[in-house]
Amino acid sequence: MGLGTASVIPGRAPDVAELISRPGPTFSFEFFPPKSDAGEAALWQAIRELEALQPSFVSITYGAGGSSRDRTISVTERIAQQTTLTPLAHLTAVNHSVEQLRNVIGHYADIGVRDILALRGDPPGNPSGEWVAHPEGLRHARDLVELIDASGSFCVGVAAFPDVHPRSVNFSSDVAHLVAKCRAGARFAITQFFFDWQRYTRLRDAVAAAGCDVPIVPGVMPVTNVVQIERMAQLSGTSFPPELARRLHAVADDPETVASIGVEVATQLSQRLLAEGAPGIHFITLNRSKATREVWARLKG
Repeated sequence: MGLGTASVIPGRAPDVAELISRPGPTFSFEFFPPKSDAGEAALWQAIRELEALQPSFVSITYGAGGSSRDRTISVTERIAQQTTLTPLAHLTAVNHSVEQLRNVIGHYADIGVRDILALRGDPPGNPSGEWVAHPEGLRHARDLVELIDASGSFCVGVAAFPDVHPRSVNFSSDVAHLVAKCRAGARFAITQFFFDWQRYTRLRDAVAAAGCDVPIVPGVMPVTNVVQIERMAQLSGTSFPPELARRLHAVADDPETVASIGVEVATQLSQRLLAEGAPGIHFITLNRSKATREVWARLKG
């Protein structure tokens, strides 16, 4: 399957796939729904600070098992209605019936959100636990792609995994799953965060060799907390470079130095990815803007 050259329909704002396919790199940011009033304030401070950078789009995650469904929809709606940003809403299949999924998709359409990232999702409580499909739901991300694609004029994206999804048998299996999602209707992919640029190019080239040329945007997370990043890497199956771990643990009690190293590493990784032809960078912000703004400034500078 080939995406081809995206074109914007007159009178309609470009969708995420069209934005990614434009000349020059895109820069986008990922947020997650807050769990408290303090978290809500921090999120909107980050959104307003990063809005000034005029990103191509922003994404809002969907908690394991749909645990943040209402908050995800609320944040997405507010971004669509109260900011200049283009929101990309996450949607997962886990713990959802097809009817519930259709309701969420319909609500996104009602609030003017037409870009959705379709994910199978992690089991609630234990991301590494057994994945059990809802008895009236879907089993695979590609099924969710097909459901969204058949529900109206949506632009659907999917996840990609340079370090191989922890549930995949091997790299070839992972490539086959991504190609299947693209053939089901996905028009772009965004990767899980990673630290080795060669793993991104290996995945991108293998997918292209399989006849699927949808753009794959690398996800980059500037490290700001050693313990947090190691835990996230373990849960997601991301390979955490031993040398970087040693550097960070040596200064773990100095948050400013940790963040400085994180910005340096994220900048170097982003520069190399762009030099290798990546269509843009998707920053995983963890609802904080300072490190992301510093990396963005260095890339722009």
